[in-house]
Amino acid sequence: QYQVPDWYRNAKFGIWAHWGPQCQPEHGDWYARGMYQEGSAQYKSHLAEYGHPSKSGFKDIIHQWKAERWDPEHLMALYKRAGAQYFVALANHHDNFDTYDSKYQPWNSTKLGPKKDIIGEWAKAARKQQLHFGVSVHAAHAWTWYEVARRPDRTGPFAGVPYDGKHTKAEGKSAWWEGLDPQDLYAQNHHMSKNSGDNRNIHKIWGWDASAGCSIPDKSYCEKFYNRTVDLINKYSPDLVYFDDTVLPLWPISDAGLRIAAHLYNSSIKKHGSLQAVLNGKILDEEQRKCMVWDIERGQSNRIEPFVWQTDTCLGSWHYNRDIFEQHRYKSARTVIHTLADVVSKNGNLLLSVPLRGDGTIDSDEQTIVEGIAAWMQLNSEAIYDTRPWEIFGEGPAMESAAPLSAQGFNEGKGKPFTAEDIRFTRKGDALYAIVLGWPAGKKVIIRSLAAGSAYYKKQIQRVGLLGGESALAFERTDHGLAVQLPENSPEQVAITLKILS
Repeated sequence: QYQVPDWYRNAKFGIWAHWGPQCQPEHGDWYARGMYQEGSAQYKSHLAEYGHPSKSGFKDIIHQWKAERWDPEHLMALYKRAGAQYFVALANHHDNFDTYDSKYQPWNSTKLGPKKDIIGEWAKAARKQQLHFGVSVHAAHAWTWYEVARRPDRTGPFAGVPYDGKHTKAEGKSAWWEGLDPQDLYAQNHHMSKNSGDNRNIHKIWGWDASAGCSIPDKSYCEKFYNRTVDLINKYSPDLVYFDDTVLPLWPISDAGLRIAAHLYNSSIKKHGSLQAVLNGKILDEEQRKCMVWDIERGQSNRIEPFVWQTDTCLGSWHYNRDIFEQHRYKSARTVIHTLADVVSKNGNLLLSVPLRGDGTIDSDEQTIVEGIAAWMQLNSEAIYDTRPWEIFGEGPAMESAAPLSAQGFNEGKGKPFTAEDIRFTRKGDALYAIVLGWPAGKKVIIRSLAAGSAYYKKQIQRVGLLGGESALAFERTDHGLAVQLPENSPEQVAITLKILS
């Protein structure tokens, strides 16, 4: 009986701060795992900058993370200007560190690192800007994800010396972490998964498949995760909870995720009088998509989905990567805008991560990209917010080369790039919007789906206008399509929107 709440269905665009202590080294995603993989780029950089992981592990990176320049109110005002209607913050990652005042996880940001309630401050800033607030929860996988932290080097001066993943509370005497138990963070008091020495094996056991050799978490681990997440929901009342899991956390080996889902939904009903919460999960089947919102990571569906769904993607690496900035390899504002139009035309939302440095700032390239999104949304958001899919989602050559989804998604950028021949449709009330994904040659747009006698649009077209412009445009409807002439003085945009009225 679940119905996606109207606020989310209408929002279409959210921004995400996928930000935690793994951003401190500025060496990219999954740092807390990669730093324990001998010979990897992250291992080498960790060795050079922080020392050997037997002596300076990820727990010590947490100690160095201070978030000293973080200004959530400034960032939230920027994201609001860019058109975000909801904001999502990282509550924990696979690194098992909670970025909030966590009752059940002593390794949290109020006691260590920044010594700030990161989630609390994000929530306050988002609600001040009247944005819906969400949290992302990833920590269910720490059990297997951190197994690399128990390895030793195979070669070199530290050969045979284990990393710090099995350190105990007793070993903290006189250290900065005295009194803390590293096993609350690393969770490695268990037998290893089969083939744990293979770095790629984590993907094979992601769905807690015992037949694939996955080490199955014990009840206390599952209950601790349940308690941490319920505590998060109770303290901050998020409108959205994003789980980075197949279906639900710890499913099917535990009902912890299902109980969390029930608690979120019941809490929402109690607070609002109706169910206003959104729950994101991955790799959902048709039945599961009726009670949760399907999230596709770094990818898009290639049809109008019957249920509201979400694409999540990032300008660069999920955790901040300085190399991407220095080499200017972020997604452009153009790419983000084209992705947004494509996703919305198919009944989806776009959740965009803007990577933050360890100190809590965004870099100059990201600032420029977000400002570019803001400029486009200022003119064209009418065709995004509160819209619904049309009879078809679009037309153009990019549709013919769409790549299939792979596991969580990951088909982003594998098809043809969008051009001015690619058009995406949305509708609202009596208006049909045609978003043209490029600047057309000769300032002339031809929409083949709106040809005379079209089965999709049987009414007479009375007016065509350009969002951001005031005058009606000259148009002609023939057997070949609806041909629309753009005004001579119209500024070039990465995508233009035609508003069509009958």
